[in-house]
Amino acid sequence: MVKLPAISKKPREIAKQKIIELAKKMYDDLMRGKRPKITMPIRSLSNAVFDKEKGSFTLVGKEKARTLTVNQAKIFAQTTKMLEFAKQLLESNDFSTLREAYYVSKNWGEARFDDQQASNNVIEDLEAALGVLREHLGFIPEEDGSSVVGPLKIIEETPEGELVVDCSKLGTGAYNIPNDVTKLNLETDADFILAIETSGMFARLNAERFWDKHNCILVSLKGVPARATRRFIKRLHEEHDLPVLVFTDGDPYGYLNIYRTLKVGSGKAIHLADKLSIPAARLIGVTPQDIVDYDLPTHPLKEQDIKRIKDGLKNDDFVRSFPEWQKALKQMLDMGVRAEQQSLAKYGLKYVVNTYLPEKIKDESTWLP
Repeated sequence: MVKLPAISKKPREIAKQKIIELAKKMYDDLMRGKRPKITMPIRSLSNAVFDKEKGSFTLVGKEKARTLTVNQAKIFAQTTKMLEFAKQLLESNDFSTLREAYYVSKNWGEARFDDQQASNNVIEDLEAALGVLREHLGFIPEEDGSSVVGPLKIIEETPEGELVVDCSKLGTGAYNIPNDVTKLNLETDADFILAIETSGMFARLNAERFWDKHNCILVSLKGVPARATRRFIKRLHEEHDLPVLVFTDGDPYGYLNIYRTLKVGSGKAIHLADKLSIPAARLIGVTPQDIVDYDLPTHPLKEQDIKRIKDGLKNDDFVRSFPEWQKALKQMLDMGVRAEQQSLAKYGLKYVVNTYLPEKIKDESTWLP
């Protein structure tokens, strides 16, 4: 495992202190003859409400407890061992991938994990119990973030000294967002961020230097954005007051999985909504109305598309909080079709660069909240 540079220590120091406080509480319970326990919020949409004013989900307070009992002995032991491992990582300024953490547990005797998902779940439980990001506990995913290009300088402190990457001077390439963005300093004079669903469309806009013509930062989401990508965009948005515009395919997956995750968070990480979500994000296209206005080539909605729309309209607090989204999804359902970003190539390869996006960026009345 590689040593982390000794910067951005504060979040890790806070995480370490919380580990110590939790361990001390469990020890004190044992000394008083009480069963030690770890409490954490229930991580599901059933334990959250959408706060329209905040623009994100808020937990309503239901908790679950992991207690040292006969029935919970193994999972309790696994949780405390993982807590100990996290403390070791923080004390040594080290990190572990989620996969490495799973294999480290093979040395824990009866407390070892039989599959990685169970190990991941315990790490996420600790994240919720301590109220910190798992990255601040020293755990990172296997996948990194996606790509970024534009008027942005990324400064990273390394053991060899300061490393500066100018994202406007990468030729046809782009900067790959690392899985830990806390150790980066960001400098930019961009006007906004354009987050793009597909790598292909990102490559098109980069090749045409859209970022240079419109003084914006392009970020490839590569499907549902990884946590590193979301945290990177959130930092740019908050530290530099940059609007976040999102460009997805015109389909339920682009709206209710990709865009929704970036804007308000995911159900799985509902306890981290305030740390990962970007409530100010706006979807600029491809909207159902764009399919009509630009006469785009389409594909019929699949059965799962129809189901996703109906479920969103009926059960998703995010959709139910915005009449604009209700109208758009009902329109798509009535039309029975969806459209890809690349369908704009019907009018030529440069149409998306020269016409569609400039028109959409200029006309806020066509955006979705």
